[in-house]
Amino acid sequence: MGWDRFASGYDRRRGFGRAVCLFLAAFALAATGCGKSGQGAKTDPEKGSDAEILNAALAQELILFDAYTQGLPRLKGPFVAVGREFRAHEQEYANAITKAIRGLGGETEAEGDELDFSQVAGQADFLALAYELENAALATYLDAAPRLFTDAPRMLAASLAAGHAQHLVVLRQALGAGLAESVPEAFESGEEPLQRR
Repeated sequence: MGWDRFASGYDRRRGFGRAVCLFLAAFALAATGCGKSGQGAKTDPEKGSDAEILNAALAQELILFDAYTQGLPRLKGPFVAVGREFRAHEQEYANAITKAIRGLGGETEAEGDELDFSQVAGQADFLALAYELENAALATYLDAAPRLFTDAPRMLAASLAAGHAQHLVVLRQALGAGLAESVPEAFESGEEPLQRR
C-alpha cells in the first residue's frame, strides 16, 4: 500500500462512513440536548460533566489543527496531501465536538495551547510532533469514553479515538515503519512510543 493511495484522498467509503458516524453522533447529541428546559449542562450535573470533558477534548483538537496548519509547509511530496487530509479531519472533529457541547446545553470554552515549533526543522521533526499529539489525543478519548454519562458523547469519543488511531498508523509508516510495524499492538493505547527509522 503506497503513499499514493493516501495522497489520493483515502478510500471514499471510509470517508463516507466517517461522515455518517459523525453526523449520527451530532444528531444524537442534538436530541439529548432537547427536552425539558433547565436540563442542560448548566443545571444537569451529568451533562455539565460531559460538556467539561468535551471542552478538554476540543482544546486538544484545536492544538492538532494548529499543528497541521503550521506543519504543512514542512511536508513534501505525497505527505502534503496526507497533512491536508489530517488537517481537514481535525476541523471535522472540532466541529463535531462543538455541536456535541451545544447539544448538551453547554458552551465551548476551549482554547488550544500555543505550540513551540522552534525545534521543528523539517518533515521528520514535524511528523514526530504530530505522532506525539495524535497519541495524546487517542489516550484522551480512551480515558474520556467511560467517564461520559450520555450515550451520544460516548459514541463520539469512540469514533474520534478510531480516527486518531488511524492517523497513528499512517504516521508510523511516514516515519519509516513497515506495514506490520505500523500496527504494533492489537489495541491502540495512546502510549505507544515513537520508533524512528
